[in-house]
Amino acid sequence: MKKNQRSILALLALAFLFGSCAKKLDLAPVSTISDANYWKTADQFSAFVAGLHIAFRNCTRSFEFLGEIRADNFGTDPGNNSAFTGESVADYEYMWNNNLSADKAGVPNFGGFYTNINQINLLISKLNSTDIVTPEDQQYYLGVAYGMRAFYYFQLLRSWGDVIIQTEPTVSIDVSNLAKAASPSDSVMALIKADIALSETSFGDDYTFRENKSYWSKAATLMLKANVYLWTSYRGGGTGDATIALNALNDIQQHISSLRLMDNYMDVFSTPHKDNDEIIFAIHNQLNESSQPFASVFYPQTNFIINYYDSVSQQKFNVANSNWAGLLQVPVKIATFRTFNDKDTRKWAAITAAYNLQDSHYQIAGCFLTKYKGQQDAGKTVYTDDYPIYRYAGLLLLKAEAESILGMDASQEINMVRARAYGADYHENVDGYPHQPVDKSWQEAILQERRFELMGEGKRWYDLRRMGDDFVYKHTNIQPSDAYKLLWPIDRNTLTNNSALQQTPGYPLF
Repeated sequence: MKKNQRSILALLALAFLFGSCAKKLDLAPVSTISDANYWKTADQFSAFVAGLHIAFRNCTRSFEFLGEIRADNFGTDPGNNSAFTGESVADYEYMWNNNLSADKAGVPNFGGFYTNINQINLLISKLNSTDIVTPEDQQYYLGVAYGMRAFYYFQLLRSWGDVIIQTEPTVSIDVSNLAKAASPSDSVMALIKADIALSETSFGDDYTFRENKSYWSKAATLMLKANVYLWTSYRGGGTGDATIALNALNDIQQHISSLRLMDNYMDVFSTPHKDNDEIIFAIHNQLNESSQPFASVFYPQTNFIINYYDSVSQQKFNVANSNWAGLLQVPVKIATFRTFNDKDTRKWAAITAAYNLQDSHYQIAGCFLTKYKGQQDAGKTVYTDDYPIYRYAGLLLLKAEAESILGMDASQEINMVRARAYGADYHENVDGYPHQPVDKSWQEAILQERRFELMGEGKRWYDLRRMGDDFVYKHTNIQPSDAYKLLWPIDRNTLTNNSALQQTPGYPLF
């Protein structure tokens, strides 16, 4: 099928997916298109799968906020009175200060994931009762559906703990005010692992990538599997689960030889290098089609940033080159910027520091994320960079983690990532693992490497949570006396709409 035909059909499929990541906990399709008039051709199934991925893209903001802002990379530095953001932080500070509530929930409506889960349930139901789709596509689509459903539920479990399980589609009743209780987190995890197994079985020996790696694939399922089993390895699964995680990562390496680290760190993200050899699965954006929905809050307004200096170029930011067209409300902490080694190219690629010039001395005023450079269109920046969900550097660091749990030598994987980051300045006997001071603890070494490598990719909060509560207490402002804050509160609107839901334990009831 021609690309423009696929796009048209995908838009038709979105009639089913309308409302994805919207404001209500709605498990029912809201389309007026009759279910009886759809599912008649293979093209309609293909279009629906395309629509699932568009709906997945619509949740980018939820993925980023759930995985990043509550950790230690973003926010304002304690004791720093600089008005660097220049803007109201618009309640984002409730996330990095970790003082969320039902009225300041940070990410409402469970991230908007349930509408998408219900559409996946619908697709699974239709795929299991059709002979219109070729067997190859049927199995591939089932692999996508089970893998994506597991991904959504893993996001829900790590964020809210006990959540609603819904595996059957709701197509004939209005459930916008659904009264259904949450299931225990153990049951949610069991569903996640079962869906991963079903996804693997459905994909079989098909390791291909579709749509320039913007479609879910077997490799994406295996990356998810590694994440899930590492999570449970710290929660009773031990070396058995760590072995399963390691085998999943080895499976990817053995069957997809084209995956590698890009030579230059920023080539992974820049628009000219989309679908590169490091990407395993990414949310695709394109000029005049879509852009990163969260980017603007990480970037400053042009008329604000031109008041500061870039110490690298030793000149003021200017309208021509600094037209980020943002509204900086989620700054990078100065402390985060200073944590990086100056030899580390990721420091300069991912973060820009702004300075005041006083008495011929530069004094740092604040920092902001510039990992996603976007492209210029009509004199302003449009953030058309893809948003990576899984990439090869992440695979290497997950593999190093699994190997470390199992008492194996993880230096090869860690040093591959460090060597790329330091470039010509890399000296293994100084910069390599286990020669840096942080390497005295393999957990801290891997956490730091993932912090530097994956900053702004929705990973840091989940990494701390995966390793264990003590790492959250060490690296964030949450203390053991407030352990309930490890999970997110449910917003007031969702609690009102679903009378069977209970607020996350520890947060005030209403």
